[in-house]
Amino acid sequence: MKTTPSEILTTLSTIRDYIRWAASRFTEAGLCFGHGTATALDEAVALVLHTVRQPYNLADAYLQSVLTLTERQAVIDMIDRRINERIPAAYLTHEAIFAGLSFYVDQRVLVPRSPIAELIEQRFAPWVDEEQVERILDLCTGSACIAIACAYAFPDAYVDAVDLSDDALAVAKLNVEKHQLEDALTLYQSDLFKELPDVRYDIIVSNPPYVCLEEWEQLPAEFHAEPDMGFKGGPTGLDIVLRILVDADRYLSEQGILIVEVGSSAETLQSAFPDVPFYWLDFERGGDGVFLLTAEQVSQYNELFLAAL
Repeated sequence: MKTTPSEILTTLSTIRDYIRWAASRFTEAGLCFGHGTATALDEAVALVLHTVRQPYNLADAYLQSVLTLTERQAVIDMIDRRINERIPAAYLTHEAIFAGLSFYVDQRVLVPRSPIAELIEQRFAPWVDEEQVERILDLCTGSACIAIACAYAFPDAYVDAVDLSDDALAVAKLNVEKHQLEDALTLYQSDLFKELPDVRYDIIVSNPPYVCLEEWEQLPAEFHAEPDMGFKGGPTGLDIVLRILVDADRYLSEQGILIVEVGSSAETLQSAFPDVPFYWLDFERGGDGVFLLTAEQVSQYNELFLAAL
């Protein structure tokens, strides 16, 4: 016999109870994860703790805390929304954690989840001398999570962040203000490099649209709740990536590096350019499909990239 909401309110009482119950419901509903959490349990923890206004690192002993009836109902309502609306949890909480930092998000931007966060936390070592980094460019910035994390990692550098979407830039502006980085970070509305000043960058980093159309059509509902502009990379997934590869040559400093996430299109890219020595980065916390090229390599293979456009 199916449990009624009133029975849930009266039989479940602690934070731990509601986390376990939510995880079971998520599994039963066949939800898709991957927007900052990897499992039903992780998602349940995130949503329950957010709803009762507790930190994500809440000590285990507090999981036995008894919730008020109002808190229990709020948790039930939140879990119901996650199941019924099939949208990422970050859109329900309006918060995503990236590189240890909190960002405001809504359905105008993709949910931050790139493995590039790990590179930023390491200050892109050993690929750059952090004391020599003066300018950083984040292309397709979305919520500005990569740009803002870079501003924290390199407090003496200037960071430029670019997006074509008015909606995305509005969210990015909120996050720049939230982190009080208006003096260190400049937002540009631009189709990639087109509206940028004529400067050279020591690091160009991008998580651009890279999903081929066939793959995008098959993605679960949670991904279709995000702006499709952030996914669609054309028939092969490489339309935007190729443009970045071609134009980056004019914007990289002599010792600069280009880092681009291409995710599921990594094999397609490497097959298209078998002679290009893309360095595919490894991540301790998981994730793949991120390549690095030096400024010298970008220049060396520029004509090859241009011919593929």
